[in-house]
Amino acid sequence: MSHLDPERLALVAVGETLTDAEQEHLATCDVCSIELAELEHTVAVGRSTVTLGELETPPERVWDRILDEVRSQQPAAPDAGVAAPAASAPPAAPSASAPAGAPSLADEQPKRRGLRGGRMLFALAASIAAVLAIVGVWSFVRAPQSVEIASATLAAFPDHPGAAGTAQVIELSDGERTLTVNVEDFDESDGFREVWLITADASALVSLGELDGKKGTFVVPADVDLREYVLVDVSQEPLDGDPTHSGDSIVRGPLEFS
Repeated sequence: MSHLDPERLALVAVGETLTDAEQEHLATCDVCSIELAELEHTVAVGRSTVTLGELETPPERVWDRILDEVRSQQPAAPDAGVAAPAASAPPAAPSASAPAGAPSLADEQPKRRGLRGGRMLFALAASIAAVLAIVGVWSFVRAPQSVEIASATLAAFPDHPGAAGTAQVIELSDGERTLTVNVEDFDESDGFREVWLITADASALVSLGELDGKKGTFVVPADVDLREYVLVDVSQEPLDGDPTHSGDSIVRGPLEFS
């Protein structure tokens, strides 16, 4: 029985669709079915590493060992100095008993297994390379992972009844933190609104910038410890050129950490 090409099986293992003929063959051929299952397992292992972060490049000795193993499974080429056997007349029809010295089916089995094993190892190496390529491309194009590390509910001050807001701190995969503030139902007035981080005892504060509209996202400076600067504050600021807090807070609330 002829078998499916190992290179074709490797492509199927990484996602190509089987043809009807290939499906029929796999339904009756244990050798090809087992080979495909092994390749699919290799691909699954490779894809499972996508979430592990940056992958290390295998050292050259790994690829050298794979190539050595593949080459060792290939049939040895005949010596150039050995003459090829002379052409002979077509063989006579086989008799009931094979002549002494003729190769038996048992003698041929190891040769076939060696050839098949070499092709399978080559296909496995090809599939591993394909999986590493897929993982590398995916790791390059996937969006940075982010996680919420804190949030706050912002309550209104007496001079701004009806105002309310929320705040959310997000940490990106590169360690950068952002604060997103959303303030609703407050009276518009002259000047502008500014977002602050303030310590619990109000002894220190840092400005994150002007809130343009009702929602804004700001980068939290790397040297700001949010466990100390735990209060999120939105203030109403006059256009007087003074960079300090006006003392007119619209909403404020403490961060609660996830």
